[in-house]
Amino acid sequence: MAEHDAHRTIAAIWHIEAASVIGAVARIVRDVGLAEEFAQDALVAALEHWPQAGIPDKPGAWLTTAAKRRALDHLRHEQIAAGKAEDVARELDFQHAVASDEADAAREAKLDDALRGGVGDDVLRLIFTACHPVLPPEARCALTLRVMGGLSTDEIARAYLKPEATIAQRIVRAKRSLAAARVPFEVPRGEALAGRLASVLEVIYLIFNEGYAATSGSDWMRPALSEEALRLGRVLAGLMPDEPEVFGLVALMEIQASRFAARLSASGEPILLQDQDRSRWDALLIRRGLLALAHAEALQPNAGPYTLQAAIAACHARAARVEDTDWARIVSLYDTLAQRNPSPVVALNRAVAFSMAYGPADALPLVDALQADPALQAYHLLPAVRGDLLERLGRLAEAATAFEHAASLARNQREHTLLQARAARCRG
Repeated sequence: MAEHDAHRTIAAIWHIEAASVIGAVARIVRDVGLAEEFAQDALVAALEHWPQAGIPDKPGAWLTTAAKRRALDHLRHEQIAAGKAEDVARELDFQHAVASDEADAAREAKLDDALRGGVGDDVLRLIFTACHPVLPPEARCALTLRVMGGLSTDEIARAYLKPEATIAQRIVRAKRSLAAARVPFEVPRGEALAGRLASVLEVIYLIFNEGYAATSGSDWMRPALSEEALRLGRVLAGLMPDEPEVFGLVALMEIQASRFAARLSASGEPILLQDQDRSRWDALLIRRGLLALAHAEALQPNAGPYTLQAAIAACHARAARVEDTDWARIVSLYDTLAQRNPSPVVALNRAVAFSMAYGPADALPLVDALQADPALQAYHLLPAVRGDLLERLGRLAEAATAFEHAASLARNQREHTLLQARAARCRG
């Protein structure tokens, strides 16, 4: 395998395995920052060895073993320096874990798979630990997204519409705060669990969204991220069966995930919602999503933001053709969402639905008004939506300019190409 191809493969593996590796180490070192550091060391080792030796059969187990070795070296040094009984116990735990890895990596992989099915999941522990109340809400989400391994600091900054330096500072401070507070690596219980729920749901939501439409890179979607987010949501639903917003988020993810097969062409090009072959939507996921939505609405008729978004997704799922979509109801749902959880992105999405319900001419002023919002200055979908409205109005030269501006802001290669193609079509 060529070195460039090997590095791309390793990067893809890392996106999938990082959270499990960090979680496995954090379970024993009890320090999220240290766990991430040791996991990063393991990634560097993989980048050095795998291009020549080949990708191992169980790359996740290889990375976990390498990270645990580095953590063991750290604890040995710490033991020598401090001589604490607690460190001795930790070293013994690590020696047993490493011996188990070396003796039977397959057995460890099976154990990891078993853990993934229940509340004892290291990844779920990792999320709840990083979402501890000792951190401000914005730092909780930034840190969790970082240590999950799927999102870079730049991707998190784009998700939050914040400067990268701001997000980087939040992450560094969050790690220091958790270490200083000696936050336990666990899924909390009772009131403590409910208190961290909002941040955990936001993290899962953002991870899913990054998989659904990747911020950057050569692929428009990163399904493994979305699948991991959906898995975590299902685990959380089993853990908290009376929390309506947990089921609202699960419903949203199930319905959105049902479109995956229809969102890409055979060559990997994006297919927009209005052009998708709806017969390729996954009927099982839609049914699961609608059941979760019904459960959320039964638990809390005054729906929260995730349940409202799931209800919007359900309007699309219930329409056999794009022409059958109840756009007026979607606008009404966005009105409610904007009241309970206002944001410029919600306002932009509402403008799109408004254009479908009442025409592009009435929607264009809504979009134009958003151009002054500082949070959307680098958001490529704002000029993309504006270009779509202008194209539908027959103002093709203006539409082309808007699409070109959107393409200049897009970081995802597939999305950039799509926007450039739409601009060229308008020019032509």
